[in-house]
Amino acid sequence: MRIEHAATAIFVLAVLHTFLVSQFQKLAHKYPEGSKAENLFHLLGETEAVFILWAGVLWLVHICISALHHVNGHPYSLANVTGGFGHGWHEAIHYIESLNYTEAKFVFVIMVIAGTKPVIDLADAIIRAGARLIPLPSSAAFLLSALFIGAQLGSFITEPAAMTVTAILLVRQYFSRGYSRIFKYMLFGTLLVLVSIGGVHTPFAAPPVLMVADKWDWDIVYMERHFGWKAAVAILTSSVLMVVVFFRQLCAMPLLTDDELHASGSVEMKKAPWWVIGVHLGTLALVVVTAHHSDVFMGVFVFFLGFCVVTHEYQEELKVKQGLLVGGFLAGLVTLGGLQSWWLEPLLASLNELQLYLGATALTAITDNAALTFLGSQVEGLSDGKKYALVAGAVSGGGLTVIANAPNPAGYSIVNPVFGKNGISPLGLFLGALPATIITMICFWYLPSL
Repeated sequence: MRIEHAATAIFVLAVLHTFLVSQFQKLAHKYPEGSKAENLFHLLGETEAVFILWAGVLWLVHICISALHHVNGHPYSLANVTGGFGHGWHEAIHYIESLNYTEAKFVFVIMVIAGTKPVIDLADAIIRAGARLIPLPSSAAFLLSALFIGAQLGSFITEPAAMTVTAILLVRQYFSRGYSRIFKYMLFGTLLVLVSIGGVHTPFAAPPVLMVADKWDWDIVYMERHFGWKAAVAILTSSVLMVVVFFRQLCAMPLLTDDELHASGSVEMKKAPWWVIGVHLGTLALVVVTAHHSDVFMGVFVFFLGFCVVTHEYQEELKVKQGLLVGGFLAGLVTLGGLQSWWLEPLLASLNELQLYLGATALTAITDNAALTFLGSQVEGLSDGKKYALVAGAVSGGGLTVIANAPNPAGYSIVNPVFGKNGISPLGLFLGALPATIITMICFWYLPSL
């Protein structure tokens, strides 16, 4: 057996596992708290842990397959078997070291920084200022402003940061309150879709765009002409749809004030002064600028951790655990995705533009869209139309599942606890994201480039 075939089989199992996490959570609750079975099923029920677990399985399988290939054809002996496993060990290590985990590290760092109280407070102030310009009841106006502004922040502070900030604000005002379950699923699905397309105003913020921008010479002017303005139309349309469909519920629950947020425990610390906010924003900008240089931005992050310690009176607990889980999720996805080119590349090359657009949208739901566009960029001779179709499809389908877009696990880790002990249903998420996905597909395919 070739390692590529084994990797695809393991990848399929990992995808199926993501659809079964709620079942593992249910099993965990049947055993005494703290027991081995309860801990095991809780681990298997953590969506963020799925791909890193299966990446570990792939690593072990890689060792075994490489060892068997080395031993095959040689006389059986203990020395040959030992040497075979030594060869397999080195082959598996070499594969891991050949992969680029910079994006996983970057998402971890950016999620922790963007999830701090000074950054959240600033984003909250900007979104509230936008909401005051909208002649609607407070909850409806804030929701429209949060979705429209929050999603497009991704083009400037990166999508993982925009996802973290917007998800935290929406949890405070909507997910943690008495809105219907249908509202919560559609809001979360819409958020994932809008963040996926909100980063296409620039060539550096959305992971699927970042993977191809340099190779295909896509600058900020190209992105705005072909993607950015279409994304803005789709974001506004989907945001308005959310407000219209759930207008009655929104009118029944006015926006929580700062005092009410403090009283509810959603906000416990006092607002940060301008100089603290300035350091946070400066650190965020420096990490974005050095996004391709993990040694640099990890050093910046260490400095940032020290700054948070000395300004603890303006900070909430850092979301290091959530960031690590999301980073691990993406690292596992990179590990499994690195061996899928044997079937993805010929598939992408064989499709026409419309087929490629629809196929990329569908494939994004089961594989990270950045991995998809990266593999597409390796196919030589793609026309400009196919390049557009590939990236447009990749970002259009970025909200259909948790694994479709790199920032999605960040939003999932923030929102999932408010959905109860069984968490977010994959089917519920898919259906909740479908309206915004259809709107996005129409905008990207039928609106003309400028």
